[in-house]
Amino acid sequence: MAQLSDDCFAFGGKLLPVDELEAIIRARVAPVSETETVPLTQAHGRVVAHDIAAPIDLPPFDNSAVDGYAVRHADLKADGETRLKVTGRLQAGSAALQPLAPGEAMRIFTGAPMPQGADTVFMQEDTRVEGDVVILPPGLKPGANRRQAGEDTRAGAIALPAGRILTARHVALAAGLGLTQIAVRRKIRVAVFSTGNEVIEPGSARGGAAIFDANRFLLAGLIAESGAQASDLGILRDEPVALAAALKEAASGHDLIVTSGGVSTGEADYVRDAVEKVGSLVFWRVAIKPGRPVAMGVIPGVGGRAAFVGLPGNPVAVYVTFARVVRPLMLRLAGAEPQPLMPLPVRAAFSYKKKKDRREYVRVSLRRADDGSLEVVKYPQDGAGVITSLTETDGLVELPEELTRVEPGTMVGFLPYGVIGR
Repeated sequence: MAQLSDDCFAFGGKLLPVDELEAIIRARVAPVSETETVPLTQAHGRVVAHDIAAPIDLPPFDNSAVDGYAVRHADLKADGETRLKVTGRLQAGSAALQPLAPGEAMRIFTGAPMPQGADTVFMQEDTRVEGDVVILPPGLKPGANRRQAGEDTRAGAIALPAGRILTARHVALAAGLGLTQIAVRRKIRVAVFSTGNEVIEPGSARGGAAIFDANRFLLAGLIAESGAQASDLGILRDEPVALAAALKEAASGHDLIVTSGGVSTGEADYVRDAVEKVGSLVFWRVAIKPGRPVAMGVIPGVGGRAAFVGLPGNPVAVYVTFARVVRPLMLRLAGAEPQPLMPLPVRAAFSYKKKKDRREYVRVSLRRADDGSLEVVKYPQDGAGVITSLTETDGLVELPEELTRVEPGTMVGFLPYGVIGR
């Protein structure tokens, strides 16, 4: 279970800026402590538990980067062609039986170990061959086309630091170092609920006032993409006693509970009251649009406390607040290195007004302008309940707190949807 205090999310202000929210999470939330060892085939997406030092040099020996001829640079003429006798042939996987003597060259192929005495490789297309003699042009620098032992990673150096999220690239490095398994933190467990009497399961008979639940599926997918284990616990009705009981039960066996809907200030928004009955709640209104009503707290369960995040009910607001609230919290709980969302600079092809002191996210599509530069076009509908505004666009433009107006040509920060997951 997560190691949390009752007031770990405490904040005394009215509207919490996004940067302060992430700073509180980094400072006050401790990662899960349990670890396990997994084979490389199961390591993708996991978080490294402890620093991993390279057990060998990588590459483990000097080798050729090209197909060509290995030589001693001291044998080369500075002002003309050099003729050297070819005395052997080296393919990858085999080693020279004897050192390269002065005045000799050796035919070598990519990946083959450099013969003792050789320090430079000529690419085969730069040479001519006459019988058993290779003719080499002048001007090649010492060490050209030679990969040195350890130039990738030195034995003893930290190859995979604790907190690193293992992608295919990192697993490849571990394999190249000869590792067969890696110690990782256990996956965090996240319970997901939707709330509201109007929300029903997809496929159910729908009455005139009902809507099919989209938020639970959106959250479960985002959680899985972020490397955590999602538990789909269904839809909670607007019944305070049942809500409180379900949240209490979910706190046992989960590190985080995420709900959508029921955290605003309306009389029918029951989630905040339910959390306060079984745990502690600091109701945050985050300075963000869409998604201002966000509740955070802690719910005790068997074996520890679970963090709680209550998100708004509209799907776009769920998406945005997941990116800026749930995602950094999950990364911290998982023991992962901070993974800040870094907006890419692009040119706006739209006009937009916003309030100061609030960070806003605008759904946009990316396109190539006539001058070849990238620009973004705003989706025509602003509503936070418009799911197609997520499916028919490429990402979000992040508008900082101090900005109040965007005009065509303004440089803005673009977040592709692909970076919202891990």
